[in-house]
Amino acid sequence: MTQRASTLGVAIVGCGTVGGQTALLLTREAEAAGSRMGPRLELRHVVDVDYTHARELGLDEALFTAELEQALADESVGAVVELIGGTTVAKAVIEHALRAGKCVVTANKALLAHHGPELYALARRTGTCIAFEASCAGGVPILRALCDGLLANRIDAIYGIVNGTCNYILTAMTRRGQTYADALAVAQADGLAEADPALDVAGTDSAHKLAILAALAFGGRVDFDRVPVTGIDSLDLRDLRNGQELGYVIKLLAIAIRQGEGLLLRVCPAFISQAHPLAWVSGPFNAVSVYGHATGHTMYYGRGAGGRPTASAVVADLAAIALGTAQRQFDELGVWPDRTAPANQLPLSDAESRYYLRVMCDDHPGVLARIATILGRHDISISSVLQHEPMPGREADAVPVVITTHRAMEGNVSAALGEVNALDVVQAETVCIPIVEEYPEDM
Repeated sequence: MTQRASTLGVAIVGCGTVGGQTALLLTREAEAAGSRMGPRLELRHVVDVDYTHARELGLDEALFTAELEQALADESVGAVVELIGGTTVAKAVIEHALRAGKCVVTANKALLAHHGPELYALARRTGTCIAFEASCAGGVPILRALCDGLLANRIDAIYGIVNGTCNYILTAMTRRGQTYADALAVAQADGLAEADPALDVAGTDSAHKLAILAALAFGGRVDFDRVPVTGIDSLDLRDLRNGQELGYVIKLLAIAIRQGEGLLLRVCPAFISQAHPLAWVSGPFNAVSVYGHATGHTMYYGRGAGGRPTASAVVADLAAIALGTAQRQFDELGVWPDRTAPANQLPLSDAESRYYLRVMCDDHPGVLARIATILGRHDISISSVLQHEPMPGREADAVPVVITTHRAMEGNVSAALGEVNALDVVQAETVCIPIVEEYPEDM
């Protein structure tokens, strides 16, 4: 039987935004938290190379420990919180902590997406555990839902808005009509986007989180390098406006769908119906829709980033370690990627969806018929066509023809667009955006 600790000593490695707020929760609010959880969490060490932020927060300087070795040598420390980020030094810190017999809590999605299975295996060999609720959706307890409340379910699909920066930008574009560049500038000014936002806007951050979520939800080891990723950095405001006219909202979605014996994973901007619950998730908030065979659709919503929300998840993991539940789940559940076979990840060409297409073409008779013929030859059926009259005086310019399709295979759509783009009447590469429909529930 896993033992619960009356007091769990904690060492935090990395005292930035999340580390600082975690330290505050463990010190200034420790008494209130302790009355709820039973075991006491006691911060013993804060390890960093620069304590400027820690001093600004007013943390007790007696906690400052310059050397990780000193913290690991402290027998009263049972858990190490890694909050430095990255995949090199952070990996070494976690490995060192596990070999020292300490349980680990981390919010490091990139590290777990790339090296999770080997780190989980090391934890298992050393009789410890790794807890990582904060890695996927900040303060939203999505991993607890998957590994606890939804255990009776076969998970069939996940649609996630898991990057607050992108959702903030897309909300500004949709609601305020800002261009991508303008919305990004505002997000940076508001502190909601990094000076170099590439990791977020290119979709990589969402893909890291999807790899972790999908591995636990579907019980298969995910190869991150085989997850197709498209970001929001090339979106055109007119496509968002066209989508609104058709009844859709665009979101950067992390998608995982059980398809036959395989698993289809992708991160991409996608249109969803304005009636879908994910459509109203605005600003920097996250939300994850999970479709289970018994529960149907459940959705988990909240702040997906920020110091206090993420620190909340970190402290919850520490409480689970102190209670013994984290170790018990780590020992007993069969969903951890070091224990599962590789997932059967399907190629993107096997994806099946509806699609939004914007073709920039000459305004000549017969053009639409030529495009429709190509689509039909590739088993793509047209659902609707939207074409506005050209502006006065601009009849000679290319005009946008917006087509929505019925469900089609992505491979067929890609092949068809190769032919469409080669037409002499098409003036630019066709924009193609998936339209994600509500996952069918068998209730």
